[in-house]
Amino acid sequence: MKNHIEPLWSVLPPPPDSFFDEYPELPKTVAHLLYHRNIRTQKKIDEFLNPDYPEDIHDPFLFQDMKKATDRLFRAMEQNEKITIHGDYDADGVSASVILTSLFRAFQFDNFNVFLPHRETDGYGLNKKTIGLLADEGTNVIITCDCGISNREEVALANEKGIDVIITDHHTLPEIIPDAYAIIHPKREGETYPDKTLAGGGVAFKLVEGMLKKHKTTHTLLPNGETHEALEKWLLDMVAIASVADMVPLLGESRTLTKYGLIVLNKTRRIGLQKLLLEARLMQEDGTKKREISADTIGFQIAPRINAAGRMNHANVAYNLLVTESPTDAIDLAFELNHNNQERQELVDVLIKEAVAQVEHNTSDQPFVFVIGDDWPTGVIGLIASRLKERYYKPVLAMSQQTNEVVGSGRSIKGFDMIATLQEIPHFFSKFGGHPMACGLTLTSPDVLSEFQETVTTLFLEKTTDEDRRPILEIDAEIMLDDVQWELYDILEKFKPFGQANPKPKYVAKGVTVVGIEPVGKTKQHLRLMVQQHSPKIRKTIGWGLCDENQGGKCDWSKRLKRGDKIDMIFEIDVNEWNGNRELQLTIVDLKQIS
Repeated sequence: MKNHIEPLWSVLPPPPDSFFDEYPELPKTVAHLLYHRNIRTQKKIDEFLNPDYPEDIHDPFLFQDMKKATDRLFRAMEQNEKITIHGDYDADGVSASVILTSLFRAFQFDNFNVFLPHRETDGYGLNKKTIGLLADEGTNVIITCDCGISNREEVALANEKGIDVIITDHHTLPEIIPDAYAIIHPKREGETYPDKTLAGGGVAFKLVEGMLKKHKTTHTLLPNGETHEALEKWLLDMVAIASVADMVPLLGESRTLTKYGLIVLNKTRRIGLQKLLLEARLMQEDGTKKREISADTIGFQIAPRINAAGRMNHANVAYNLLVTESPTDAIDLAFELNHNNQERQELVDVLIKEAVAQVEHNTSDQPFVFVIGDDWPTGVIGLIASRLKERYYKPVLAMSQQTNEVVGSGRSIKGFDMIATLQEIPHFFSKFGGHPMACGLTLTSPDVLSEFQETVTTLFLEKTTDEDRRPILEIDAEIMLDDVQWELYDILEKFKPFGQANPKPKYVAKGVTVVGIEPVGKTKQHLRLMVQQHSPKIRKTIGWGLCDENQGGKCDWSKRLKRGDKIDMIFEIDVNEWNGNRELQLTIVDLKQIS
């Protein structure tokens, strides 16, 4: 199987002249970017470029079950009924659980507990064993976070045992939803809530907003003496982590929540988060940050460490870190979480080599990639699937063969809805769920593995017959290197935070001349190119991993290029800071040699 597939370059066309005419006050670069993010009305433009928290956040009571859910929780608190927060083991579910914990603490309500499932022994979402356990412990109300919408039988069992279940979730809806006491889910059929793409943490936050709004009608302050507005604001750091970690579109309300959440995150009062930033070397001992915490910081530094708890040990480590008020505990938990993350990185590197060897051993050019290992930890098979998808640009199912079952995690490519496909063949699974681009599953028996693989591959080919399955690298515009100035960078700052549906803009410069080549980094795996384009001005560029032949089968560009060569270059515009100096830096995304 071919190691690396060269992406097709596709430069987005300029908007129609009518769009420029409609918004003449917008610089053309801005108008171009907005148009291709489908932000084409004055209201959407204002909300995107200048998010206003009070103005752009929707009323939580637009959720059709919000009144029912908040009434039930207030009644539970008044009658001192036991409430269990049932979260998930990833960064989204952990963040949602922290958000709800903060609410009950602010109300000085102590008769609640948090249950986060163990990935290996409990699996994703509710299970009947857990329902029985919680019933025996006297739970009266379960609030699910980032899970629950696929657990119809489990919710029915809870109902039988006299437990009311309030579901907060955002995952793909099953054909039949649970008969829960209340369901807060933006995609539920008939749901009146306008934003359909909230993360699990965002949905839990809306429940908290509903509780605060209801309480504020009769109280000036919360029971802990804090204002309703202050608590709501300080929870936004968790909403930002949840939204970026779960890769929901950073548009509309999720964008506003994340933008303000990053402000809060940069001055977070959570001692555990501060210690985690210290362990990750993002903060210094005196509390000053080495650089501003951005969506990238969450995606590449914070979320992987939170996720590592559930992958390598138990999500309780991450949860306890984020809710602790003890500096000593925070230090210990942050150290443990960072250690978990290092172990996770080392384990994944080993298993990726095994998985790649499996794929390469298969001489046929399989359209759908399957890899399976004996007792691969289920906490990392999703990471294996993600890495293989990036390497081969094909849908991937990475599976772990265990004693009596096969557990899998899938990642898809553009144009193929993986979860919808699995919903067509439910007889293969004892459990499954997820999103169009990612899924988790457990087969009914190891005996069905071969038939399952054949069925999924057939369905994939049927559904993508007319699709060009090569990866497409979308380029926002072609520009000249001399046009890369601070003014353009300042315009791009208005588009932050970057993320799903709002990627960092990419530009292409054509006919660029190479005037300097230097491998950099500890192992010389990165590429520094000095380039010119129709101008004496020399521009410095950096290409991460472009000298590493083990990165998905890419070539070593430091050996391939020589001075005087002509290239086309796709790049992003960044800033390089050192010793108090700032300069614009072009970060290479892809290259083509043209002479």
